[in-house]
Amino acid sequence: MLRREDPYLKIGETNDRSKKGDSEYVWALRDINFEVQQGDVLGIIGKNGAGKSTLLKILSRVTTPTTGTIKARGRIASLLEVGTGFHPELTGRENIYMNGCIMGMTSKEIDRKLDEIVDFAGVERYLDTPVKRYSSGMTVRLGFSIAAHLEPEILVVDEVLAVGDAEFQKKAIGKMQDVSKGEGRTVLFVSHNMGAIRNLCKTGIVLKNGIVDFVGGVEESISKYTTVNKIENSQSLANRTDRKGNGKFRFVDIQFLDKNNNEVAGVLTGDTLKIKLFYRKDLDIEISKMLFDISIKDNFENFVLQFISDEIGSKFKENKDNSITLEIAKLLLRGGNYNVRLFATYDTSAPENHCDNIENAAILNVHSSDFWGAGKIIRDRNTAVCMGIFTT
Repeated sequence: MLRREDPYLKIGETNDRSKKGDSEYVWALRDINFEVQQGDVLGIIGKNGAGKSTLLKILSRVTTPTTGTIKARGRIASLLEVGTGFHPELTGRENIYMNGCIMGMTSKEIDRKLDEIVDFAGVERYLDTPVKRYSSGMTVRLGFSIAAHLEPEILVVDEVLAVGDAEFQKKAIGKMQDVSKGEGRTVLFVSHNMGAIRNLCKTGIVLKNGIVDFVGGVEESISKYTTVNKIENSQSLANRTDRKGNGKFRFVDIQFLDKNNNEVAGVLTGDTLKIKLFYRKDLDIEISKMLFDISIKDNFENFVLQFISDEIGSKFKENKDNSITLEIAKLLLRGGNYNVRLFATYDTSAPENHCDNIENAAILNVHSSDFWGAGKIIRDRNTAVCMGIFTT
């Protein structure tokens, strides 16, 4: 209006949430340039704060970009967060018709799809109940069902499927596969679940600090994302800033030991493994009242092993070197690289008492062995646990 250049175009730093900046403005996204073909299923990957949700909001026209243009052919249906586009005072039935009209559907088209939508969502009993009385799981089930069944040419889905139960997540992923493969529609999918990304998507984009770090096939994209995460998280635990918790108890170092307490870089399938954790704590924290969770995940963020101290019945005492040790008598994982997640809390019922939570705290290298004594080295396949034997 003043015939002057927008000052926001000159100001702005890289969107790195872990560092303090000098400017009040950052580029949430910058220099994004990509194309998605009809019928393609694109996985958008990146750490929290990388710009994934912002990108989907711009593509869905919820917000407009500061610079640049977006060209889309066809109707876009979005499911960006729980309850998007729902009016809490309207019933489930009324919200179905309202959402359909917003997406350009006629009443007759919605009539034809109504039974399918309700059946898929599994909310028939509460169809004429105001949505404000729905649980978050019911809301996301209905929201996804509407978005998937009202025949948009482009379906945009953010990390909302994590809210539903396991049965619904399986149904939802199956529906998205049908939408993309069977009906030739386009899907843009954001998730931190690398297994879901791998099973559903054909191509991937890795975002880092608001810019495109990689574009390619889904396997290459996942490999790029997990490799970068491991490199960035290779610093000592004491210096890690990408952690959650109140800090009253913190892990400062981790060691992998064999059965003779020698530090090792890797372990054979079937061998004894000890995970020794060193910590620092405030004086008012009693180690005997702490709960620890040591989880092992594969490269697709699937949990393959989880050890929780209260379930095991572990009792902790103060010692001179401020450490605790988890002993796994026989590691049953096949060969591969696994990520270790550490969690410590003083009171599980109160989130404010969660002390430390570190994703990708360390990389556990497992080397295949002749686990069954059959004269053959077992194959390397992540997420597979070695158990059982064939008999006649």
